Amino acid sequence: MSIVITVRNEERYISYLLDSLVIQEQPFEIIIVDAHSTDATREIVKKYQERYDFIHLYEKGGSRGVGRNYGVEKASGNFVAFTDGDDLVNPFWLKEIRKSFKEGADVVAGKTIYIGYGPWEKLERVELFYKGMDVTYPSCNLAYRKELFKEIGGFDPWFITAEDIDLNMRAVEHGAKIVYNPNAIVYHRTRDSFFSFAKQAFWNGYGRKQLTIKHGRLWNQYKPQNMINPSQLSFWGTVRLGFAIMGYIACKLYGDRK
Repeated sequence: MSIVITVRNEERYISYLLDSLVIQEQPFEIIIVDAHSTDATREIVKKYQERYDFIHLYEKGGSRGVGRNYGVEKASGNFVAFTDGDDLVNPFWLKEIRKSFKEGADVVAGKTIYIGYGPWEKLERVELFYKGMDVTYPSCNLAYRKELFKEIGGFDPWFITAEDIDLNMRAVEHGAKIVYNPNAIVYHRTRDSFFSFAKQAFWNGYGRKQLTIKHGRLWNQYKPQNMINPSQLSFWGTVRLGFAIMGYIACKLYGDRK
């Protein structure tokens, strides 16, 4: 099993992530692809490399898709699991992912628990279903058979966000089986300021429009009852929606696929 992580300026949290990863069920390797950090991220990772020979550090600029694809190229395992540099993983995370693969999964999506500012923790993702499957499982807690990942072309580097949704859609189109395992748990931090919250919402909206540019009209793939649940109608849900709409419109005006 190979764990692929793309990072940039994660000195605040990267040690917490690595501490939660090194205790996972062996065998595995950790591949960290740094997108030219300007803080102490690489130095912190190098200290862990001195203690653990299964941690490998590379440097590669570009989008998250570019970094993750590069990490998969360097991976030696038959399965690749993705998480983010500011996350924490449950001690049984890899064990549960392996269990799902042994039971026939092609893609394993774990349970993502949001931690941070309380009202933002409660916000639910806006689910998109493709051929009956939820394809919005985030790449902070996602694992693929490497052979499948390569067959469908990996992450599309054109995407600013929603590259994980696009990947999952192509996996489903390819006939892959996505299995949700609620015991494969990742703790994902919410944004820590209003500016970063708004920025994330804007680019998430931008990414949803990128999906329609690439795949065509997708509105009939959303479930209306999920889009009007209490978290989406809360104050912060409405604020998030407003910035997402701005991002969606910006992509519509300026984001045509080359």
